[in-house]
Amino acid sequence: MSETHLPAPSPVETARDGKGAGAAAVAPVRRGLPPAARLAVAGGLAAVAVVCFLFLFIEGSFDFAFERRLTMLGTMLVVAFTQAVGTVVFQTITHNRILTPSIMGFDSVYILMQTLLVSVFGGGVLAATDGMPKLVTQTLLMVGFTMLLFGWLFSGRSGSLHVLLLVGVVLGLAFRSLSDFLQRMLSPAEYDVLSARLFGRLSSAEAAYLPLAGAVCLIVGAVVWQRRYRLDALLLGRDAATNLGISYKRELTVMLLLVSLLIAMSTALAGPMTFFGFVTAMLAHQMSGTHRHAVVLPMAFLIGLITLAGGQFIMEHVFYASGMLTVVIEFVGGAVFLVHLLRKGTL
Repeated sequence: MSETHLPAPSPVETARDGKGAGAAAVAPVRRGLPPAARLAVAGGLAAVAVVCFLFLFIEGSFDFAFERRLTMLGTMLVVAFTQAVGTVVFQTITHNRILTPSIMGFDSVYILMQTLLVSVFGGGVLAATDGMPKLVTQTLLMVGFTMLLFGWLFSGRSGSLHVLLLVGVVLGLAFRSLSDFLQRMLSPAEYDVLSARLFGRLSSAEAAYLPLAGAVCLIVGAVVWQRRYRLDALLLGRDAATNLGISYKRELTVMLLLVSLLIAMSTALAGPMTFFGFVTAMLAHQMSGTHRHAVVLPMAFLIGLITLAGGQFIMEHVFYASGMLTVVIEFVGGAVFLVHLLRKGTL
């Protein structure tokens, strides 16, 4: 009788029955369609959503409408990539499926910067300063805040990811409290102008911003993809990853900086989106059928693109509320976050 040879399990799969945060973070592989087929289905749905959004129900000038939709699609691609990939990587290195990069205070830094501009220079400064320099400055400030925080917490032997998360939460609350205080001192007209910038927006991004944002996504995406197997090993925790020959602190710092760059670019381009990344990452882990980042990362991006392109198409042509997509996503995402947190019972 011939023997049946089964493929050897990967190091991450063999650790599923072990102890520690890494083993707990690895979900069992689900049966059903193979991961490649699941990616193909998600890719097909994303292509359908994109085609429907670009070409259906165009009224008036085709060139004008197509150019506007193409710019929005470029913004959707950037936001879907940055939020989905950034959240998946962040949850991997923190060994927690609930935490998102917004816990580090990115949204709070962005809100504080916008509030300070209006408080000091008036409501007209937001429109007057729009442009590439402002986008780059906002991104660099948010990344600089993260680098300063990482350098301080990881400079000594006592550097801890848990301390980093705690400091991020405290600073985020402090920045939001300061922003709320300053907003109460604004006139109603200035507050209305500011409020429009404090919600995620897909339709107001400039086409001139997209080449820079796309280049950032390609560079960061290439680095993350090159390190996808290291991300698989990081799921096992510090000790197991170190035993596999990975410099845990260096990989952790690199990944945190890449995540900070992605989320900073997304926030500066389209505004804060607190729960969008959480929803895409959660669905990606459930639908991938595997823990491997070679599948989870593209799956998260495709789910994000389906959500944005398909959701915008439905909101425009079914509910006739084209500007409400991000509001709906944040509302539904917040509800899903609370349900998921209550079911899990802990962070």
